[in-house]
Amino acid sequence: MEEFLLKNYGILTHAVEVMAALTGVSLFSYYKRTEVKYFIYFLIYLSICDFIGSYKYQVHEGGFLYFLENTIFEKNHWWYTSCWNVGAILFFGFYYIKIINTQQFRSIVKISVYTFLIFSVCYIIVNWSAFFRMFFPIISILGAIVIFLCSVLYFIEVLLSDKILTFYKSINFYISFAIFIWWLIITPLVFYDLYHSSGDWNFIFLKWEIYLFANIFMYSTFTFALIYCKPDLNDT
Repeated sequence: MEEFLLKNYGILTHAVEVMAALTGVSLFSYYKRTEVKYFIYFLIYLSICDFIGSYKYQVHEGGFLYFLENTIFEKNHWWYTSCWNVGAILFFGFYYIKIINTQQFRSIVKISVYTFLIFSVCYIIVNWSAFFRMFFPIISILGAIVIFLCSVLYFIEVLLSDKILTFYKSINFYISFAIFIWWLIITPLVFYDLYHSSGDWNFIFLKWEIYLFANIFMYSTFTFALIYCKPDLNDT
């Protein structure tokens, strides 16, 4: 079973990712008058970015991108740092500003997202050569903090309002729950990466398995929420 999961890691991840995106597209008319439409756009964006990011598997002798070998674009660290480690955080910041009604909470989210963006851009510029060779733990950790802040503020707002009575029907609750758990699971791996070399294959395999099950959980939750929940026009 372990060998099957490792061999099909990419396929399984892409499958649940595309499943969530296609579910969102098929139900778009259902949510087009709500802020959820932006989340559906985001799911499509993730599927496209992940597909493009797989270009590194063609950077080898015989691959159609062989000409990129031994260039700064040989690895895809720069792509995922831009599209996921930074891009996803910016999206969720934008999304929570849309769905959170408490002005003070919205201001906190705005400040945290702008601070994260400015820091990330400056850090990448200062470490420009490393941007193409590695992921930046500090950006991943700060991004996780922004996600935790957004989701916690949303949960607090729900607890302090009448929404607590019907929270289980809200798609935003499931989105918040899924991303909170995903980042809670994945973030510790960033710390372990600092103490493990690329030669520690036991850790590498364990990391792949954790990422795989976390991705399956998150995207399956998104798919379930899109199907199960009803549009909440009060949040538009």
